[in-house]
Amino acid sequence: MSQKKYRSGYTQIGELLIQEGLITQPQLEQAYNKQKHTGERIGVILVNMGIISEQSLLKGLAKQLNIDYIPAPDLAKIDSDTAGIIPEHLARKHLAIPFKKVHDSLKVIMADPFDLLSIDDLQRITGMDIKPAISSGKDIEAAIAQIYKPKEEKRILEVLENLQSTQMEVEKKTDEEGPDLETIKEQVEDAPIVKLVDYIITNAVNKRASDIHVEPQEGNVLIRYRIDGVLYDIISPPRNLRMAITSRIKILSNLDIAERRLPQDGRFTIKYNNREIDLRVSCVPTIFGEKIVLRLLEKTVFGFQFEKLGLDTNQLEIVKHYMYQPYGMILLTGPTGSGKSTTLYAILSRIRSPEKNIITIEDPVEYQVKGINQIQANFKIGLTFANGLRSILRQDPDTIMVGEIRDQETAEISIRSALTGHLVFSTLHTNDAIGTVVRLINMGIEPFLVCNSLSLAIAQRLVRRICVECREAYTPSSTLLENFGLKPDKREEILFYRGKGCNACNYTGYLGRVGIFEVMVMTQDIRNLVLQNALPSIIKRKAQENGMTTLLESGLHKVIQGVTSIDEVMSTCIEEE
Repeated sequence: MSQKKYRSGYTQIGELLIQEGLITQPQLEQAYNKQKHTGERIGVILVNMGIISEQSLLKGLAKQLNIDYIPAPDLAKIDSDTAGIIPEHLARKHLAIPFKKVHDSLKVIMADPFDLLSIDDLQRITGMDIKPAISSGKDIEAAIAQIYKPKEEKRILEVLENLQSTQMEVEKKTDEEGPDLETIKEQVEDAPIVKLVDYIITNAVNKRASDIHVEPQEGNVLIRYRIDGVLYDIISPPRNLRMAITSRIKILSNLDIAERRLPQDGRFTIKYNNREIDLRVSCVPTIFGEKIVLRLLEKTVFGFQFEKLGLDTNQLEIVKHYMYQPYGMILLTGPTGSGKSTTLYAILSRIRSPEKNIITIEDPVEYQVKGINQIQANFKIGLTFANGLRSILRQDPDTIMVGEIRDQETAEISIRSALTGHLVFSTLHTNDAIGTVVRLINMGIEPFLVCNSLSLAIAQRLVRRICVECREAYTPSSTLLENFGLKPDKREEILFYRGKGCNACNYTGYLGRVGIFEVMVMTQDIRNLVLQNALPSIIKRKAQENGMTTLLESGLHKVIQGVTSIDEVMSTCIEEE
């Protein structure tokens, strides 16, 4: 059989890499020692240790097996007819894609040409003599995703081709003569453009996207989705469809399609599969046209469980203690999209009861929570956080939630509310828990007021969960472990995981997100340091002495539990000094 011929008489990969001058004998011995503990292949260990690059390993393996190495640019040239020889589900299962057919033989690019069972399976399915080649697994996944496009997406792309000629005239007229509103409205109400925009939105819902980006480029329009916090390219309609796509979205959002020089904000709601989705739309002018971002918010009753946020056992007990107090202030902090609102809703859902009057003022009301009175801020008519908060205080509240403290006035009213018998929740934008104190003081709040009102400061981030369907153990590089602050004697005690990539996670290796937290209690020690105008680093050190877990430490706990990867935590948290 041909699959046995290509392996006959091959040199061990370690010896071959030494011959090529890519590694040394001591480095190979070090890899062998690791192999005794992990059971991984020598080449994989050498790459994870940072001794050689993946490309060097693949070229070495190709030479070892006397097969071809196919780089990523050549993968992009594979036509769909050739790829169709192997069904998509088998291509994904075996990480193999047909490259070239010659008579009764088929060259197949594989991530693992050592896998004889896969080769036998492909040979049985195709009835052809399989000749393996090798390439990067990630590059093969990308090629599969590109070549085996969903039928609906292919149909959409065909629609795009048919639209190009008609839309070119509209684009030319609007660029040279100013917007011809009647022509634009006529074009964007055509069925093809309506179907295209509908597909962009519904496909985003199906892929669990939180945001849709419509970005005009020099030669096309790039459609991207943010999924689990990461942006992915989806489709690239030609540039001459830019005006039709943006105008269709602006019409849905009740925005002025004639205004292309100023930013605009709007919103609209869709119903899809018995789900009501609220879309917040932001439009800003760029050098290539208007860029639009749509934030997707599901308008269903909030149902996220407090215990599943990601707080560890000790943090859970601390937050539970303070969220049931009759008064005080609890602030959540972190960048946009770090899950602060989700945490607040989960807390409010837990503490609500018929005996409590809970009122919120938000911008926007992202989730509807039963038993809570929610107010939508409207800055155009003067219903700001500060003005709304004044009215809330006349509504006999027990618990108040302010969407965000953005200015001194809102901060002062919130603190006064906390000092006069109300439990107040809100958010700030700072990097860590200690930053909440610094931010309030910088807003003009007196330190003694901060100390007397603030009970708890919680910083949080979101990290992606490793997909449980394709999770595998591996050994990270020594450099990465050193950067993570793990001592050599501790590394052998921890089993590290990563996602290999599968259909369930769209071949990203991650599915969903979980929070990592830094919970700082305003103890008397911390209050004394704040009143003494101590440096944030000194306050943080004291908080850690009192038992505070930092964001990085919280991330490490998730790594040890196998929930997320070390790379994900390192990309989210700053290394601690």
